[in-house]
Amino acid sequence: MCTSIVVNRKKTVVGWNLDLLDMEHRVRPAPDGVYIEINDAAEGWMPLFGANARGDFVGLPTCWPFDVRSDPSGDGENIIRLDTDLLLRRKTLGQIRDIAAEKPVFSIPGVTFMGALSDAEGNMLHIVPGQGSRYYGRPDHAVLTNFSPFKGDAETHPWMGMDRWLTAEAMVRGASEDFDTEDCFAVLKAVAQEACPTVVSMVFDVGERTVYWCEDRQWDRVRSAKLEDPDRESV
Repeated sequence: MCTSIVVNRKKTVVGWNLDLLDMEHRVRPAPDGVYIEINDAAEGWMPLFGANARGDFVGLPTCWPFDVRSDPSGDGENIIRLDTDLLLRRKTLGQIRDIAAEKPVFSIPGVTFMGALSDAEGNMLHIVPGQGSRYYGRPDHAVLTNFSPFKGDAETHPWMGMDRWLTAEAMVRGASEDFDTEDCFAVLKAVAQEACPTVVSMVFDVGERTVYWCEDRQWDRVRSAKLEDPDRESV
């Protein structure tokens, strides 16, 4: 259960609520990114969510209900690999967009993970394994929770988060041109969860390359990190 937000007004601001149950996680700040990592029994600490110094942001919400078409089948690309390739700057958003358009994308058996991927220009790519992808060229805003944008409310599940989507969509659609990081935290707070708890809330000021985050809905304990991209030209 997660919520992903991209808002392009005077500045590009990205927001992410990680709602997680019974999984060990940590936030790891580094000069080239702020990574939310999951402790996998086989792989160890895996960076699956977060922001990098190039200006990309990666979210990986779970799609409810599960769609069997996302199970691995034949030749294709794994959504988790595409996710980490963008986060760790091995591929660009444009390259991942082309991959998702040209070949099938799958998830892991029994779980439909989706991709909520954005870049420094505020472009957004939503990938739903087994169903397809949608690219938004610098949209005014884009919101993704835990239901497929290809199905809407045609199939229901208690964790799909249609209520969260409606709340976030209304808040960002009606927001001013001065929408900033504090406004984004207000949206994340409005859609934070307790049953499947919101363990990390993260906001990325893309132009400033600054990441803000708090853990366990402690909204008065926000940390921040300024990212430095060695490949980015100084202004």
